[in-house]
Amino acid sequence: MTRILIVEDAATVRLYHRQILESAGYSVAEAINGIEALEKSLVAPFDLYVVDVNMPKLDGYGFLHELRAQAIVQAPAIMVSTEAGPDDRTRAYAAGANAYLVKPVKPEQLRTYAKLLLGGIGGAPV
Repeated sequence: MTRILIVEDAATVRLYHRQILESAGYSVAEAINGIEALEKSLVAPFDLYVVDVNMPKLDGYGFLHELRAQAIVQAPAIMVSTEAGPDDRTRAYAAGANAYLVKPVKPEQLRTYAKLLLGGIGGAPV
């Protein structure tokens, strides 16, 4: 089954994203900051990452930068943030994001990006 890691410090947002992705048939794990996410990723890499920007200890940019530097199978990442400026998108892509969504994310938007980045594997067929 396709495994997705949600990296988000806000419990309500983690639950919201989890419900959207699980309803589409994905297996979902959670991390509350970039350090926890990196630790989990090094133990067992995921198929997709959904990453918040603003988090304590290690933010989303730092997490993606560190993740991309690891000698593990690399998976796509969706950066999700309240920050909506062009510089925020540029910074996210420079850190290693494959897509950038602005909060609040619509359920269909998150499901569609997940399916596209996963190439239609896992969950409901494309």
